[in-house]
Amino acid sequence: MVKLTKIYTRGGDQGKTSLGSGERVSKTSLRIEAIGEVDELNAMIGICTLFVEKEFLEDLRSIQHDLFDLGGDLCVPETDAKKCLKLKDQQVLWLEKKMDLFNRTLEPLSSFILPGGSKASSYLHLARTITRRAERKILSLSEKEIINRESAIYLNRLSDYLFVLCRVLNNNGSEDVLWIPGKNQKEKV
Repeated sequence: MVKLTKIYTRGGDQGKTSLGSGERVSKTSLRIEAIGEVDELNAMIGICTLFVEKEFLEDLRSIQHDLFDLGGDLCVPETDAKKCLKLKDQQVLWLEKKMDLFNRTLEPLSSFILPGGSKASSYLHLARTITRRAERKILSLSEKEIINRESAIYLNRLSDYLFVLCRVLNNNGSEDVLWIPGKNQKEKV
């Protein structure tokens, strides 16, 4: 378990930080940027918890725990033998099972939807876009270093989960705002 007795250490004052392996790296390294994207996503999910009904709160809290696991996974390079915390495929499968359950009540989409609808859905759409950014950053990292492949898979599935949950929170899709292609391309009078 983590025990923090002092939050500031002055260790990062020169632009470096420590990975879980103890290695010091630049705060602008791709790995640290990926960890930062996941941290931002977790904070956004925390905001989303303020607006969802109680039945979805536990799911979002579970996702926050997964995101901390993901941060722990990323903070220790794959080449470090001491690595013990890894995102697992069962965390991805949990998201898939939740989506399958949600999809039972949703009508198929006949158009793309615009982010919005309810307040909860709007915030979750923002979380979804942050998820995609974090996924892109992790994929960029994977082009330079070996990482746990479940990391990017988890974020890909999480984005899908958040999209489906947005629809559920938009009164099972009935309050989705549908995209009308070319809507503003007609001459306005």
